[in-house]
Amino acid sequence: MEYIKQGTSAFRKTNWALFAGGFTTFAILYCTQPMMPAFTKEFNISPTVASLSLSLSTVILAVSMLFVGSMSESWGRKPIMTFSLFAASILAVLTAFAPNFQVLLGLRIIQGMVLAGLPSIAMAYLGEEIEPRSLGAAMGLYISGNAIGGMSGRFVIGAVTDFFDWHVALASIGVLSVGASVLFWLMLPKSRNFQARTPDFKKLLHSMGSHMKDPGLLCLYGIGFCLCGSFVTLYNYIGFQLMAPPYSLSQTLVGWVFIIYLVGTFSSTWMGRLGDKYGRRKVLGVALLIAVAGASITLSANLFIKIVGIAIFTFGFFGGHSIASSWVGLRATHDKAQASSLYLFFYYVGSSIAGTTGGVFWTEYGWPGVIGLIVAFLAIAFLLSFRLYSIAPINRLIGQERHS
Repeated sequence: MEYIKQGTSAFRKTNWALFAGGFTTFAILYCTQPMMPAFTKEFNISPTVASLSLSLSTVILAVSMLFVGSMSESWGRKPIMTFSLFAASILAVLTAFAPNFQVLLGLRIIQGMVLAGLPSIAMAYLGEEIEPRSLGAAMGLYISGNAIGGMSGRFVIGAVTDFFDWHVALASIGVLSVGASVLFWLMLPKSRNFQARTPDFKKLLHSMGSHMKDPGLLCLYGIGFCLCGSFVTLYNYIGFQLMAPPYSLSQTLVGWVFIIYLVGTFSSTWMGRLGDKYGRRKVLGVALLIAVAGASITLSANLFIKIVGIAIFTFGFFGGHSIASSWVGLRATHDKAQASSLYLFFYYVGSSIAGTTGGVFWTEYGWPGVIGLIVAFLAIAFLLSFRLYSIAPINRLIGQERHS
């Protein structure tokens, strides 16, 4: 096979393209998160109901990815990813004109369906096209795009909502996403190691069943579930706390809290490389402990310390996600797209379940309740990462698994 190697022009173009794709996907997916306090006021709904603007999109995204990954085995990686980005960007503009919360939810459900075309396929694309020794770095850069997309969507939305309204804010995200989609289309190299196959849904179910029998992949799927569940829960409800007394921050200032995502652009790449060098098991465990420490620090009443805690938590989350997601592509012995789809299925189902459940904990127990839920999820993830120590590596991984 002819792999794309680190240091080449093709490697740089691939990274920039998938950076743009990750930016678009996560700017659109998470753009309603900072608007939840505004939704509760305008539509007279509870924080738990407002969270459905994100949770419904992510759960539909999770289910859709199980099938879109299989479609890409026949239709190709780049065409489906490109369609996904442009369709989601146009829908983002349309959501700006939603007359009520029900219509907004309907459009967000459709967005979840079309957004499924990028995340799992992007991971499979990297697993096929990037040389194994450079995969951790490439995956880290892709996840950096996810981080910046999520960050930009949130603080742009926060500022624009404050100065105008949420309709204008959603339209601005749509326009930005169209531009990023064009960059993706122009720069991503065509697949060189992809071999088209006729869709076979019976084989798809068999393939997924096979992946679910691998104890190593099961642990990684569970870790993804817990990681995303804890992450989305924290960012869903931090805005409610910071906009209430004693902080009483404006929507713009709360939106700028999401600039903390920048630490994720560093930690995903840096910890991905550490995982390549020192072993994924070790570095993953450290990342989870960092996330627990950061979440616990946010219990402080001091605003500065609370923000530092969010930054530490975010650092650990992105580092852990970078390692776990790249490990799936290396661990799977066949049908990498399906293996990646299953990881992201559990990842986004965790987001939906924990993200909405967190609303109940926020209403009943306040911020300590939210953090208690987050720490519980991270504790489960840590136990699963510890379980990986007793699972034998797959020898086929060309020297990679000797470190993992």
